[in-house]
Amino acid sequence: MNELLTRAIEAHGGSRRWRELTQARATIVSGGSLFARKGLPQDPAPRQMTVRLHEERASITPFGAPDQKTDFTPARIAVQKLDGRVVAERQDPRTSFSGHVLETPWDALDRAYFNGYALWTYLTTPFLLAMPGFAVTEIEPWREGDELWRGLRATFPPEIASHSTDQDFYFGPDHLLRRHDYHVDVAGGFAAAQYVYDCVEADGIVLPTRRRAYRRDSDGRSIPDEVMVSIDLSDIHFS
Repeated sequence: MNELLTRAIEAHGGSRRWRELTQARATIVSGGSLFARKGLPQDPAPRQMTVRLHEERASITPFGAPDQKTDFTPARIAVQKLDGRVVAERQDPRTSFSGHVLETPWDALDRAYFNGYALWTYLTTPFLLAMPGFAVTEIEPWREGDELWRGLRATFPPEIASHSTDQDFYFGPDHLLRRHDYHVDVAGGFAAAQYVYDCVEADGIVLPTRRRAYRRDSDGRSIPDEVMVSIDLSDIHFS
């Protein structure tokens, strides 16, 4: 593996511990202006997020009603009753975003798809970058205040759903994640800079508990007057 990626994985808990685990669960509270722009403003209620670690699968409960949850894979998104009965589903969901711009409204399945791939990406970073099919190279570091953050550019394989094919990850002197840059292809491709904070250790894995995503300008600087997406995690467990 790339030397920086090796160090980052060890700093976040290590590949040996990661291989022992199969699932993550966390309570999430999300918000930000993106969802209002999409016609689906996010309420502040806490929800339960579950992701598989070694395959791209995720679910959030409740979703749309107290007795409903989502079932996300790259090939399908569904809203289900807790007993598994399907309320709504969409095959090949990425195609539904064709032609979208930032202001294009989303429906509930669009929102569920975005939530599924985004939280799977976040809860498996940086370990997912060592999965088969990822191409990872070191890029120019990013200076933030008094710190210099080393960067990795990852090209995602086509079978993994995420924000964009190419994404940049920046790590501090302790090799913990500090910033994550990408384009939100399902929302017109706007450039985002996501800052992460307040790392905790949960069952041997180290991860941030606060994420704030902003649009970024042509120089790569975040535009701080609008939080596009906010995510707070608590009660995190890996098993």
